[in-house]
Amino acid sequence: MRFWKAVTAIIWKDIRAELRTKDIFSSMFVFALLSVIVFNFAFELRVPDMKMVAPGIVWVAITFAGTLGLNRAFVIEQDKGSLAGLLLAPVDRAAIYFGKMLGNLLFIVVVTVILLPLVMIFFNLSLLSWQHILVLLLGIYGFAAVGTVFSAMAVNTRAREVMLPILLFPVLLPVLVAGVKMTGSLLDGEPLSDVANWLQLVAIYDVGFTVVAYLTFGFVVEE
Repeated sequence: MRFWKAVTAIIWKDIRAELRTKDIFSSMFVFALLSVIVFNFAFELRVPDMKMVAPGIVWVAITFAGTLGLNRAFVIEQDKGSLAGLLLAPVDRAAIYFGKMLGNLLFIVVVTVILLPLVMIFFNLSLLSWQHILVLLLGIYGFAAVGTVFSAMAVNTRAREVMLPILLFPVLLPVLVAGVKMTGSLLDGEPLSDVANWLQLVAIYDVGFTVVAYLTFGFVVEE
């Protein structure tokens, strides 16, 4: 109970801080929106069917905006000196990981929920089926689970804004490929059972990296 109370306290702290400053959410949403707008105008006149490129655009927008949010989540803590206070708190370091990870997950999900209707309007597509939502949630969770660890790792480096995507994207590649493949197949009208292998890959990835992060986060923040 003490572990999950600490997790809840960290999540609530991040939410209250974000409600005051709007720093992370506003930057993520503006970046995602601009990405979709640029891609829309770039492909509109050169691609016969926007359904062909929409899956990649959706995942690129979520990934780029999410990376910006992950980076800001620990940079703000570092700049304000509150990261040291978190590490000195008498709680398991894994509680800090789950608190920050679930907070990051919440912010990315909120941005995605607002972004999806805009994508549907720009590209004249439907992305509100439970299959699409399941695929997006599994992919976003894996993104947040891995990204939180690498964000904590990169925050103490000099080029932290550049280091995070360099470290994160190669490890995140299976989730991105699977997400684009599944989203594209669903848009083509294929049932979810046809992409079950990709779905299993993302599920195993999510569970595996959650366990790895739980075991290693304490060592990451110590270094």
